[in-house]
This record gives sequence, structure tokens and C-alpha cells, in this order.
Amino acid sequence: MSRIDQLHSWHDDWKDLKVVVFGLGVSGFSAADTLAELGAEVLVVAAAADEEQLEILDVLGVSAVITSDNEELLSKVQDFAPELIITSPGVRPEHDLINWAKESSVPVWVDIDLAWRLRDKVGKPAEWFLITGTNGKTTTAQLLEHIFLTSGLRAMACGNIGTPILDAIRVPDGLDALVVELSSFQLHYMGQVSPHSAAVLNLDLDHLDWHGSFENYRDAKAKVYQQVRIACVYNGQDLATERMVEEADVVEGARAIAFTLAIPARSQVGYVEEILADRAFLDDRANSAIELATTSDIEQISVLTDHLKQNVAAASALARAAGVEPAAIQQAIRSFKLDGHRIELVLEKDQIRWFDDSKATNVHATAASLKSFDSVIWLVGGLLKGVEIEPLIAEYANRIKFAIVLGKDADPVLAAFAKVAPHISTYRVKAESGFAVMVEAVEAAKKVAAPTDVVLLAPAAASMDQFKDYAERGNLFANAVRELVS
Repeated sequence: MSRIDQLHSWHDDWKDLKVVVFGLGVSGFSAADTLAELGAEVLVVAAAADEEQLEILDVLGVSAVITSDNEELLSKVQDFAPELIITSPGVRPEHDLINWAKESSVPVWVDIDLAWRLRDKVGKPAEWFLITGTNGKTTTAQLLEHIFLTSGLRAMACGNIGTPILDAIRVPDGLDALVVELSSFQLHYMGQVSPHSAAVLNLDLDHLDWHGSFENYRDAKAKVYQQVRIACVYNGQDLATERMVEEADVVEGARAIAFTLAIPARSQVGYVEEILADRAFLDDRANSAIELATTSDIEQISVLTDHLKQNVAAASALARAAGVEPAAIQQAIRSFKLDGHRIELVLEKDQIRWFDDSKATNVHATAASLKSFDSVIWLVGGLLKGVEIEPLIAEYANRIKFAIVLGKDADPVLAAFAKVAPHISTYRVKAESGFAVMVEAVEAAKKVAAPTDVVLLAPAAASMDQFKDYAERGNLFANAVRELVS
């Protein structure tokens, strides 16, 4: 048995364990910091780092190799002879370092794996609630965190959202619950954990360029249900998520709980007209249900879309699995606020509404936006990540009045319109980056928008071709709207 196989607790002997941390993003820096605290011998390797990070690593006694030359990077790692590699989840599986690790039988973890072993640092470990899906992860995770906090539990959303998970497990006074948002990249690398409960919100085409196929992407997402102890929450209207639960190797006694937009059957959370109802977590679920909230409560969050209703139902199901009372769930829903850039109303003038949904970086998220409105001037485009956009355009062509196409992958978007919706007029934004892109896009939208239209930034694509991230893209859109329209 290797030394790594014997390390399952913060209180085990990690001293002098030789660990390479690959990548110096938020999770990588947190991993290096944690391992240094444990007394491990750490080498950070990364393509880039800022001076402040390197200074802190030096103070922590952590060595660093910063190079974009893969041969040099691999040579330094081989010389170091690590017993373990903690990788950034964004690193592609075919990277030379990952291939070398496999050939050399060096374990490759992500920070989630390390956090699972170290979760007992401050006493009784927090319960873990895992959330993944193509779309809606952040909203659902933040709402679940808010429900837990409202009910009096000490909780924190972490993982692919906000606080790195290794920082969360080191909170001095401890926590009762960790709401862990997981990307498909994290799940690809993640080993075995055994959470309290887990949810897959939906499954659609995304990140195919990274995973190589839809099957690989699906299999990564499905790992979230492995060894669940209490509840596997799935989308009752998405057969792929139900199949994941059916195939999962769970702890005996774990329940399958569906959330749905329809009237809930037994072991489901769903909607009876205007009521969000629980028919899963009560003794007489064969004959009755418990009211959790109303659609009027949910409207306090944002525009009442099917997508939002699903996210609320999923978070509520996870909260009920944890024993949260209905009154606390309703109170939390009424007081919860979405992050920016998620179907966010920027301005309404002359009966034209301008919405920022820059966070819609894939077709599934964008579909949730498009289906919410009847007459849309659609701002679309960016980095498509290998996903075909034709089916989305074909499905919602009857709602799209005009398309304004931006981004590096504008050509395939325009070709898709020409093929499946040639009756829809389009405009290609010529500006190449930053505020100029949004100024041109907003000016184009102004020329065609009429009363009752919605101008919707829901790009169905990543943002890094022209912007720092989706938040900058949304902020610049909002700034352009306020400057040119109001």
C-alpha cells in the first residue's frame, strides 16, 4: 500500500509528502497553501502567476516553476519525483503531464479529493451537498446555501463557486453544510467521495471540445451520484439524469427524489398550480403534500421562468433531504437575490426591455432565456466550445425577431441562421473586443427594436475571445444600454 492510500484525515501524517500542484488559479493556490500548512513538500508548476502569488508562496516555503514550455515543465516535475499531483480541473486529460502521471502511476487529484480527506480538520465534518448540471448550478447552489443559513445552519457554497473548497474546510469554527458546485472538469478527475445528497439539474451539449464526446461529458456528470448516502435529486423531466441515478452505486438506503414542473408524484417535489409542493419528505406522501412556497414567492427572485422554477425545486428538495422545515424554505426563497448577469433586467424604455443574461454560456442556458420571451432581438455568439447551435436556432426561430452576432465564432452562427432560419435577419458585429463590441451591438438593436420586444444578451457561448469573462461582457452590455438607450 502506498503512502497516499493511508492518508484519509487532516490528522494523518502528511509531512514531507512530495506533491506537485499544477496550475495557480484559485483552487491551485488554495491547494498549495493547504499542503504547506500540513507540512508537505510542494512544487507549484504553472504557465503564469502574478508577483503577489509568488511572494506568498515563497513565504509559505513553496517552490514554483512558471513556464509555458511543456517540456521544461515536465522535466522539472520528473526531477521532483512527486508522490501526488493536484491538478487544476481545467487541464485537459491529454496534457503531457497528466499522461506522464498515468504512465508513472502517480495519483492525480483535484482539490475536491484533497478536501474530502481533510474535512475533519476542525472536528465533526460538515455534510456535503453536491450540485452539477449543464445549467443552473450556481443559482441552485447559492439558493441552497441561503436556505441553510436562513434555517440556522452554518453553511457555505464552495467548489466551482466563490470560496475554494479547501478554504471552506479550514473555517476555524467549522460548518454544518458545504454546498459544493461541481463542473464537469472537476468531476472528470474527482475520485470517490460520499456526500449526504447530490443533484444533477439537467444535461445538454457542452464542453465537447474538452471531453471529446457527449458520452464522456455525461459520464463525468454522473459521478456526482456515486456513494450518495441520503438523496439523489434528479430532474424528472430530463431522462438522462434519471438514468444516472438508476445506474449509480449509492449507499444502501439512499433515495431517488425527482424535481419537476408538473404535479409531483410520490417522492417528488413539484408544482400544483401556483404552489411548490413536497411529496417526498413526509410520512403520508401517498395521499398528501406539504406546501413549500408559491410562484409569487419565487417571482421575488427574478423573472418567473421554467428554468428558475426548476432550480428552486431542486434546491428545496436538497434542503428537505437535510431536514429543513418548509417555513424556512419559503422565507429563504422570498429573500434570495440572484447574482448579476442571469436574465437581469437592465432597462425598460418605450415598452422595450433590455436583459443581460451573459451567464448563458451554453445552448441549454440560452434556451431557458429564449423560451421566456415572445419577440426577441438576440445578441448571440462568442466561443462555441465545439457545440452545434443549429438546433437551438431552429427550436426558437418563432421567438427570434432579429439576431446580432458577435464573437470569434460568428461564422458558424451566421451559417446556422442561413441554413435553418433564413427568414430571420442578422447583423454581424465588426468590433473585435471590449466596450466597442457592445456599443455596436446596442446601436444595431436600437434600430430594429419596437414596443413589446425584448433585447436579450444570451450568447450561448463563452466570452474569453473578446472579454475577460461573462461578467465583463454583461457589465459592458449594461453600460452600453444605459449610455445609448436611457
